[in-house]
Amino acid sequence: MLTDKRILLIISGGIAAFKSLDLIRRLRDRGATVTPVLTRAAEQFVTPLSASALAGAKVYRDLFDLTDEAEMGHIELSRAADLVVVAPATADLMGKMAAGLANDLASTLLMATDKRVLIAPAMNVRMWDHPATQRNLATLQGDGVMVVGPNEGAMACGEFGPGRMAEMPEIVAAIERALGDGPLRGKHVLVTSGPTHEPIDPVRYIANRSSGAQGTAIAAALRDLGARVSFVTGPADVPPPAGVEVIPVETAQEMAEAVNTVLPADAAVFAAAVADWRVANAAAQKMKKDGSGSLPVLDFAENPDILASVSKLETGRPGLVVGFAAETHDVARHATEKRARKGCDWIVANDVSPATGIMGGSENAVTLITADGAEAWPRLSKDETARRLALRIAEALA
Repeated sequence: MLTDKRILLIISGGIAAFKSLDLIRRLRDRGATVTPVLTRAAEQFVTPLSASALAGAKVYRDLFDLTDEAEMGHIELSRAADLVVVAPATADLMGKMAAGLANDLASTLLMATDKRVLIAPAMNVRMWDHPATQRNLATLQGDGVMVVGPNEGAMACGEFGPGRMAEMPEIVAAIERALGDGPLRGKHVLVTSGPTHEPIDPVRYIANRSSGAQGTAIAAALRDLGARVSFVTGPADVPPPAGVEVIPVETAQEMAEAVNTVLPADAAVFAAAVADWRVANAAAQKMKKDGSGSLPVLDFAENPDILASVSKLETGRPGLVVGFAAETHDVARHATEKRARKGCDWIVANDVSPATGIMGGSENAVTLITADGAEAWPRLSKDETARRLALRIAEALA
């Protein structure tokens, strides 16, 4: 899949930098052309000579090398590649990327490129868990930067936890996904995810127990198959996937408006746990107990039915509309009735009764309801459930 692909590999300074030499070898074995860029700190762990020998190409190191500027300026270097890969990506370089700093060759290339960027973070577990690093990660993902890893394991410093750079096969697979021509290439898919928050007053709200993990996994799986994904998400517990268009919303009404803005699409997957009702008389100020023992009266109004409204569009309806049904009993029957009532093509139904641990958990057990009947899937990780659903969507759109 990497034959004749051009990869600009930025190696930053961390103990994991020595693994980048193996990455160069693996990429060249798959037919890719690799142009290495070393930061000053990276040269403390790998030598320019070893990187150059394995890549069979010149190693770039200095932003202010006038010869390089004449032969291959940093703007041209940043745009001549098909993909920019940062492995390892240190906390320092991630911070520069998030802040838009460009004071050396690596950070300048990352600012000047118009190509997709994939990073493989590697750092001490405390550095990875630091709020600044997590804030920078969220910023980069929001900017469309793709991320692979880090993994959990023993550190060179003797600590254990997340922060180990992803293994080379994982990074190569992520590069292949980023550069591959998947079955959904050229298709536009809308995905909704997460809960909605319906205000009671400025500090209280009504919501469903949804982490957004399944919708996020579906968006990532569709992206990996080559789709252009518009991801409309409520306030989820998990960050949105890299490489997709992210449209954050809070309420069901905001989600409905965002969906209408995103359409048309080839397919739409409505995985969000949208609140059925909102508080019609939401207070503008925090409601206080007055000591009288009287309780506030909340008037409810029905929220827009996003799934039904899109399913029943006369013009601009997606070719495939997939809904979700979170049920606590008689799952297949209720989901089948919902599919008919809403007018969608498929319903992905799951049992979210407390005993299953599915709502907010890492696994899912779904039943796919189509015009042909009900198909029960085994209990799988949410990532694997998403992958299977994405493949089925690709088959249907083909």
